[in-house]
Amino acid sequence: MPLDQIHEGMKGTALTVFQGVKPEAMDVEVLGVMRNVNGPKGSIILVRLHGIKPEYTGVVAGMSGSPVYFDGKLAGALAFRIGEFSKEPIAGVTPIEEMLEIDALDHSSGQGSGRGSAQPPALLRASISNQSAATQTASPGEAPAPPAQNYSNYLTPIETPLVFNGFSGETLQRYASQFAAVGIVPVMGIGSASDRRQPEPIEAGSAVSAVLVRGDMDIAATCTVTYVDPQRLLACGHPLLQFGEVDLPMTKATVLATLPSPLNAFKIVNTTETVGAFVQDRQNGIMGVPGRESKMIPVTVAMHSGTSTKEFHYEILNNARLSPLAMMATVFNALHGTNEYGEDITYRMNGVLSVKGYPDVTLRNMFAPQDNGQPAAALAAATIGDRFGRIYSNPFDAPDIQGVKLDFDLVRERRSARLEAARTDMTEARPGDLITVETVIRPYRGERLVRQIPIRIPTSTSKGTLRILVSDGDTLDRMHRGTPMMNRGLGLAPTIALLNKERANDRVYVSLLGSDPEAMVADKVMPTLPLSVMNVMDNMRGTQDMIVLGESSVSEASTDSLDYVVSGAQMLTINIK
Repeated sequence: MPLDQIHEGMKGTALTVFQGVKPEAMDVEVLGVMRNVNGPKGSIILVRLHGIKPEYTGVVAGMSGSPVYFDGKLAGALAFRIGEFSKEPIAGVTPIEEMLEIDALDHSSGQGSGRGSAQPPALLRASISNQSAATQTASPGEAPAPPAQNYSNYLTPIETPLVFNGFSGETLQRYASQFAAVGIVPVMGIGSASDRRQPEPIEAGSAVSAVLVRGDMDIAATCTVTYVDPQRLLACGHPLLQFGEVDLPMTKATVLATLPSPLNAFKIVNTTETVGAFVQDRQNGIMGVPGRESKMIPVTVAMHSGTSTKEFHYEILNNARLSPLAMMATVFNALHGTNEYGEDITYRMNGVLSVKGYPDVTLRNMFAPQDNGQPAAALAAATIGDRFGRIYSNPFDAPDIQGVKLDFDLVRERRSARLEAARTDMTEARPGDLITVETVIRPYRGERLVRQIPIRIPTSTSKGTLRILVSDGDTLDRMHRGTPMMNRGLGLAPTIALLNKERANDRVYVSLLGSDPEAMVADKVMPTLPLSVMNVMDNMRGTQDMIVLGESSVSEASTDSLDYVVSGAQMLTINIK
């Protein structure tokens, strides 16, 4: 039904699931049409719901997308609540003609859902083909974007909370601010994910879920189907995250109960079989394609403690903004949410991140608790999130991540150490001489360790003062890598090459620093460049794939693995004759 045919006083029905899988009808009365309230030229139909159930429960989270009909014609989707603690079930309806625009966007972008006009209600009950596995729940929640505002907002989207199942409260608290930065307010799940078959077809008014993580941990959002035909499905009536084009598994869902509450009414949901993929997340709703398989990233996290091994298997969405954060939260949750977890646990990590068409990214490091209270699990998660972020942030190549495999050995003590002292066995040397750097490392609550590191002075070294950096691996990597902003011009191949060159954090490094400048173009190092060459290359800095350092690393050596997470740096000097 076109918006211009809708007027005050019209009576119709809306469909939603209060319990089970069968949509139930509610009476709807039009209060009026509001113009320019949902973005520029965005209209909303203001309605009052009637009936025993809606008058008892009010407008509940998970109800967004419920189709509204007048004279048997589809007019739009329940999408907005009016005010808070409302004593009446008054809601805003997104007009169906604005939701149908999403299909044209998908068609023009090459996603190809097949267009077509709105179908009469008899055809809205098209069955959607079934497949396999699972995901999630909808429950108490807040609007998709965090309300960082200092004004009153009486018209808000009906909550479609992203519900986290299998996550600890500490995980959600630790990453809440980062999820808020991308528009997510995490909600701990009430309900569950299941891979059971749900034979009932998806129809207008059915509950449907969009999945971000599935497996041994789950993240999903549930709302209501507005419109479905054999080619596509429209739901929610407002965005989940308004990411535009997306690729998220679409599942059926069963409503266990609808919980009334003046503060936070919501549906308790079990998600069931996967039936397709959501491909668009737009201002006026989300669109799914039945039968389409979504590309997820498989993740395996194995933890070894003594003779026992515990494994987690799950998949995360493939999205530049959310995948790094999803990896951090799930890895921390896997490490933190086990009986083996403790404040003084140290992790030895070995793993690979596989990108199609490129060498594997090696993930190897140790993680021990820090003095500032950061647990080892959070440090491990941050390292993995950093790797994901740097791979996704390259501006040239879209990464096709095939999977992540992580192995953690748990050590029940805090194996951290700091570099306490360093000295050389001579104050003067000649090019070609072998010198020894003696280092003193102090383990946490342990006896000092003394290690000698021999290193040869290159025969090309100029006379004068030679600086010797004695440090942990991270200090050396930061010095060579430059700032993250200077690296934003790198493509995927040099980014992966740089990641695989990064140094381990369980040893001490000695680096000889010459006075000539050094340039790094992509992942290639050009040391000890003459000033004349540097002047010619200086204009290349504008390409943002070149980093210039004031001195060159002319030689490098290190200890073997100390089996401690080493931190600290000292600078020594000797005179080259």
